[in-house]
Amino acid sequence: MAEIHLEYLACPIRQVISRFGDKWSMLVLYSLYTSETGILRFNELRRFMTDCSQKMLSATLKNLEKSHLVHREVYAEVPPRVEYSLTETGRSLMPAINALIEWAHEHFDEVAPS
Repeated sequence: MAEIHLEYLACPIRQVISRFGDKWSMLVLYSLYTSETGILRFNELRRFMTDCSQKMLSATLKNLEKSHLVHREVYAEVPPRVEYSLTETGRSLMPAINALIEWAHEHFDEVAPS
């Protein structure tokens, strides 16, 4: 078995990107960022991400909340209302994600040829 160096495990890039680097997290962050109010409910997010299962979306939201990128607000109503929005940290990440999206548009044919 290969030895894992401690520097690798402590790498800030590896640790941070692992929190939101998957496709579902990026879509959730972008959907919240581009929504009119900056707030979406679970089913509204599902409509943007029709190919994401309910279980996966729920796990993604929990991970993003745990990573302090998404805020979850629960209202004491019947039935309960839950809304998601970006935290200040999540909003500060969006310029980098937007730059990545821009780069993807420019280089899509090179990176993902048909």
